[in-house]
Amino acid sequence: MSENYHPQKLPGPLALDGGGALTDVAVAYETYGTLAPDRGNAILLCHALTGDQFVASAHPVTGKPGWWARMVGPGKPIDTDRYHVVCANVIGSCMGSTGPSSLAPDGEPYAMRFPVITIRDMVRGLVGLLDTLGIERLHAVVGGSMGGMQALSLAANWPERAARVLAIATTARHSAQNIAFHEVGRQAIMADPNWRDGNYYGDEERPGAGLAVARMAAHITYLSEDGLTEKFGRRLQDRSEKTFGFDADFQVESYLRYQGSGFTKRFDANSYLYITRAMDYFDLAEEHGGKLAQAFAGTDARFCLVSFDSDWLYPTAESRHVVHALNAAGAPVSFVELSAPFGHDSFLLDIPALDRVAKGFLE
Repeated sequence: MSENYHPQKLPGPLALDGGGALTDVAVAYETYGTLAPDRGNAILLCHALTGDQFVASAHPVTGKPGWWARMVGPGKPIDTDRYHVVCANVIGSCMGSTGPSSLAPDGEPYAMRFPVITIRDMVRGLVGLLDTLGIERLHAVVGGSMGGMQALSLAANWPERAARVLAIATTARHSAQNIAFHEVGRQAIMADPNWRDGNYYGDEERPGAGLAVARMAAHITYLSEDGLTEKFGRRLQDRSEKTFGFDADFQVESYLRYQGSGFTKRFDANSYLYITRAMDYFDLAEEHGGKLAQAFAGTDARFCLVSFDSDWLYPTAESRHVVHALNAAGAPVSFVELSAPFGHDSFLLDIPALDRVAKGFLE
């Protein structure tokens, strides 16, 4: 797959938190806007779990607009007339960067031989890409959800690389509930008979059913109860009476099935296993002696944390925890909780207040 997405090969092996190194690493990326002569206007955008590098351009598989096209572009809050935006597919994913579907040195797909990676490993890949692009210091690093984890990780582990850090709807470590939801998804994939211990590449049948169920379970966590009630309630789907069977009687059931089946067309099941595991391992305090404030000791970056009042996946308390740690470290930080009815997915949707916060902070 990777040859379709023009990946950038990194010059050397990529050291991994789990031990050893990944060789012949490629990082696929997109850029928007012009890099200034002094290279000081670059913004790194970090994507979420199922995102990719196509932040403001049409997705090559689905044809849909980029996942943050409403935020990134000329005259938009992340203004490509002013900034040079870089967005890369993380390692472990499946849109051109090295991951389980990539070929190992023996010429066969890695599959489950791919090493287990961490969020910090993903950021190592992003820093390696910035090095190849000659970008030493970012105007800002920006991310939501898992992208926010990457932004915080870069700020903690490579503090000299970004002047501003905008972390949206995110956390400094995964909770037991977060891990539990991910485990349900992983078990759904591994229970699919077509998963075959991850060795399904080249086969006509792939573990689509398991991946669809994983996506359905995760998607529920991205929404809010009020949002689901307003959008679907208990309304029936294309029928006036219950069928007294197990078809998708309710609109919400039909919606989740649609989300699941569509996801299998653009994402790799093994990548889902590896990326969710990386998120579960994420604990920024644990990486820095058990104290989150220590992770940001000595930073000279400015921070902005944004949460949403309807987000129960990474609730406002998680952002406040990071803000308190930044205060303890003496870092300049602003924080806002925005009101939105859409749950965790609010950062991807039309929230004008988020536009104003992002634009103001980046300027």
